[in-house]
Amino acid sequence: MNAPVDYILHLADNAVVLGQRNAEWCGHGPILEEDIALANVSLDHIGQARLLYQLAATRMGGDATEDKLAYFRDETQFRNYTLLELPHNGPLVGYAVSDRDYATTIVRNFLYGALMVLVWDALEKSPDADLAAIAAKSLKEARYHLHHAADWVVRFGDGTEESHKRAQAAVDHLFPYTEEFWTSSAAEDAAVAAGAGADVRSLRAAWDAIVNETLAEATLVRPQVRGYVPEGKHGRHSEHLGYLLGEMQGLARAHPGATW
Repeated sequence: MNAPVDYILHLADNAVVLGQRNAEWCGHGPILEEDIALANVSLDHIGQARLLYQLAATRMGGDATEDKLAYFRDETQFRNYTLLELPHNGPLVGYAVSDRDYATTIVRNFLYGALMVLVWDALEKSPDADLAAIAAKSLKEARYHLHHAADWVVRFGDGTEESHKRAQAAVDHLFPYTEEFWTSSAAEDAAVAAGAGADVRSLRAAWDAIVNETLAEATLVRPQVRGYVPEGKHGRHSEHLGYLLGEMQGLARAHPGATW
């Protein structure tokens, strides 16, 4: 009753892409404490990704390794949510120059963190012992990520006129991308059918409760969502993932087979 490899890769890709995005704040945090906090959150995600890629590589066999899965797959092979690959500065093209917006980063971490607390909690009970062990470790980290992000969402929303404006703009911009959480993919369906994966659709009510409670405390308005549903977990990404992977994978691809 092991989870399919494609499902493990979906979880790993989510973690490594968001880890890479959060790492972009290293040295650029609005205050020193947050610079360090985001670096630690990034390391948590990358640590989760490593465990998941190692598990996937072991089950794939052959010459598969965690590094090959992270650094030598192209963007169409990645199965992360589109939400996680977006830049920190709103709806801009990948090459646009703009200041990072910390509200965008925090709201994204909050929306995703609220999901992953529920996902890891469900996977901790998976009959796939290896995945359950990763989930147990990741759940502790995800609870901190959610607490950190939710605290800042409230500070921004219920803070100054400027912070409220930026937080609401981030919520309005990012919320439509969360619709991808509730659509199914072949990998997720196979994991659920095997009894080893989390059915995210069954978690929607709990996610809504977490999100609605925090937004209400922050005096922020949950937007109405309609229109196109992103399909990152099907390999159809925004233009931003290519730029992110180009930076993340550049060194490994320039020196393939090197040891450090």
